[in-house]
Amino acid sequence: MIDLDHNGAPSTIHRLLALGARPDTLRNPNLFRYCEPEDAAEVRQVVEDSRAWRPAVAIVDSIGELLPMCGANTNSADEFTVMHTKVLKPLAKAGAAVLAVDHLAKNADSRAVGPGGTAAKRRAIGGSSIRVKVKQPFTPGHGGSATLIVNKDRHGGLRAHCPVGDREPVAGTFKLLAFNEGALAWVIDAPAKGERNTDEAAPLQDVQAVAALDPPPETVEEARERLRWSKQRATKAVRAWRESEVSLG
Repeated sequence: MIDLDHNGAPSTIHRLLALGARPDTLRNPNLFRYCEPEDAAEVRQVVEDSRAWRPAVAIVDSIGELLPMCGANTNSADEFTVMHTKVLKPLAKAGAAVLAVDHLAKNADSRAVGPGGTAAKRRAIGGSSIRVKVKQPFTPGHGGSATLIVNKDRHGGLRAHCPVGDREPVAGTFKLLAFNEGALAWVIDAPAKGERNTDEAAPLQDVQAVAALDPPPETVEEARERLRWSKQRATKAVRAWRESEVSLG
């Protein structure tokens, strides 16, 4: 685990033990390694060590901290690509399933696209990108839950098992269960048949507002300008309006 997000070794180890990890496993450097690199040179050393160690899983938390540490601008496609080539790609080539944690943009329209910063982040993904949306806040001693949404699935293997109808379908619900004496367990429930992504569902009043436009809008941008909405809101409403027109027709 490459921890750049200041979680700290004590907190990380505590959570792993609570989830049932064996102490002897966490003490064995051939099975588990935790590092908090201070600079790009240390990151490169970790990557180089992985070529020989060949871990099964490599967690990088987070991309938002890794980029500036490597001297890269989060908004630069070229600089992200260089970092990806020097860090994430070698970890994958070493045989690891690379789990890279990133954060969504603050702007609502940008959040709808995916992680903050350059679009190259999404383009470079060779497997799946999962958007995690908190459903029940995670609270110590009580657990919590989050909806898992497919943001990108390059080869389609995950999307094939998700309900259809959404651009970003629901992949399941992650639940963290809390028990006595601090023990934790987790489970991922499969999505229900026909379950929809609530972020893509437009409120009825928005759909009615689009339907009331005369003449009807030909594009999302036209509807957005006439109703003075954000692009995200207009996109959802126009999509739902078009679907209702098709079903009625």
